[in-house]
Amino acid sequence: MTTFDDRERAFEAKFALDQEQEFKAIARRNRMLGHWAAEKMGLSAESSDQYAAAIVRADMEQPGDEDVFRKVAGDFKASGLSVSEGEIRSKIDELASIARDQIRAGEPRSE
Repeated sequence: MTTFDDRERAFEAKFALDQEQEFKAIARRNRMLGHWAAEKMGLSAESSDQYAAAIVRADMEQPGDEDVFRKVAGDFKASGLSVSEGEIRSKIDELASIARDQIRAGEPRSE
């Protein structure tokens, strides 16, 4: 083995770890977003957990955050709540940052 091979393997391992952490962070963000939205809609604790799981599933529809945004915005509208696009997108960004920090710190799920 050469130093180059060792370095290449290390970069590949780091990339794989980064991708895994990002996946976990996005799933955590989606759960937190679901709980936030459920609270705004006045859902019970059990319903909040179910709604958070639905938000995680909604993110599997297509790449990016638009599927999650559409789900939350649509559910707010169906619930008769007027929550702006900016507020939802801001909350998505805020929770993504928190989730990434938690994952990097090795914090277990708090729900």
